[in-house]
Amino acid sequence: MTELTRRRALALAAALATPALLPGTARAQAAYPNRPINIIVPFAAGGPTDVVTRLVAEVMARDLGQPVVVENVGGAGGTLGAQRVAQARPDGYTLLLHHIGMGTTPALYRRLAYDPVNGFETVGLVTEVPMTIIAKKDFPAANLAEMVRVMREQKQSINLANAGVGAASHLCGLLLQSAVQTQVTTIPYRGTGPAMTDLIGGTVDLMCDQTTNTTQQIRSGAVRAFAVTTSERNAALPDLPTAAEAGLPGFEVSVWHGLYAPKGTDAAIVARLSRSLQVALRDERLVARFAELGTTPVSQERATPDAHRAYWQADIAKWRPIIQAAGQYAD
Repeated sequence: MTELTRRRALALAAALATPALLPGTARAQAAYPNRPINIIVPFAAGGPTDVVTRLVAEVMARDLGQPVVVENVGGAGGTLGAQRVAQARPDGYTLLLHHIGMGTTPALYRRLAYDPVNGFETVGLVTEVPMTIIAKKDFPAANLAEMVRVMREQKQSINLANAGVGAASHLCGLLLQSAVQTQVTTIPYRGTGPAMTDLIGGTVDLMCDQTTNTTQQIRSGAVRAFAVTTSERNAALPDLPTAAEAGLPGFEVSVWHGLYAPKGTDAAIVARLSRSLQVALRDERLVARFAELGTTPVSQERATPDAHRAYWQADIAKWRPIIQAAGQYAD
C-alpha cells in the first residue's frame, strides 16, 4: 500500500467512526424523543391547568411516540413547579405547562430561586380560558349588579375565595375588587379544588375562576353564576351574560396556558415539541373536550415559540403596574 493510499484509508475510517464519537446530547437530539417526557403542572391535580395539560399530553404522546407523563408539583403560587423545570436538564424531557401566572410572577415575587423570565424556552400557547364570576348558590343577589351592591354594603364580611396568591382566581379577584372599588375579605386556598368545595358548601361567598373549572358546577346549579369575563358570551354557557352586559364595562380577563422547556433546550427539540403541540390542538377529541370546558385551542400560528414569547412578554408588561398598584406580593 502506498503512503497516499494508506492516508486515504485512514481518513475514510475516521469519517465512518465519527458518528459513534458524537456527544450524548447530539445523539439524543437526533433520536428525540426516545423515552418518556414529563410535563410539570405547578398546581394540584384536578384543577383547570391540570385538566388542560392532561388533554394535551394524551394527544402529544401519540404524536411523539413516547409516554407523556403529567406530574403535579403544587405550592407557592406555581413557583415550585416552575422552579423545578427552570433548573432541569435542558434535554426536552422535562417541560412545564403553566397559566397566566407566567405573566404575573415577575411582579408578584421579588425574590425567587430561578429567573421567571429568562429561565425558559417557549414552546407555544395552548388556550385562553374565560373566567366566570360565581357565588354560593344561596348568595343574596340575583345578578351582577346586585352582587356588586352586596359587596359594597357588606365589604369585609364578604369572603372571596381563591386558589392562592398568584393563582388565576386571585388575579381575577384583584381586578374585580378594583373594578367595584371595594375591598372584601380574601380567603386563599391550596388549589382551586378545595376553594370550589367550600364555595359549593357555602363556607365562602364568592369566587372568580376559569370556565374549565366552573362550567359543570354552573350547569348543575351547584353554584350561582353572575357573568363571564370576556367580550363575548361563552358558547358553553350561552345564557350567562358578559361582565359588560351585566354592568361592569371593560372588565375583561382570560387565563392563557402555555408550554415551556428549560432555557438552553436545543432549538430542534423545541421545534419538534411545538409541532406536536400543534397536532394536539387540531385533534377533534381535544377540541370537543375543550368546548365542553368552555374554551377553544388557540390558532396554529399562536402555538409557536416566537408567537408565544411575544404574547408572554406583553402580558408581563400588562400585569406589572396592576400588581404594583395593589401592593399585594407573594413574598
